Amino acid sequence: MNPILEHMTGLHTLTDDVIAMDLLINAKSGVRNYAMAVTECATPEIKQILMKQLDEAIDSHEKISNYMVQQGLYHPYHIPEQIQLDLKNIQTAMNIPS
Repeated sequence: MNPILEHMTGLHTLTDDVIAMDLLINAKSGVRNYAMAVTECATPEIKQILMKQLDEAIDSHEKISNYMVQQGLYHPYHIPEQIQLDLKNIQTAMNIPS
């Protein structure tokens, strides 16, 4: 989007928030999928590979969530703050001209 329009509509910060949250959601999904795959694998070799991938997915999730907490984009330990942030993001999304 055009940077001028982003600032006029307030989307310049929402864009980073949305990208970061999407990354976090996908990281959580990856962790969940690898964990399920580990329990379903047929051989110890495959299980070992999947466990390594699971560990890396968990590390990625931690890095993403730590970044988001540092940037004030995610408040996993302060639910009322997270709810207020979510409501603000919802309101911003609803105000986007269609």
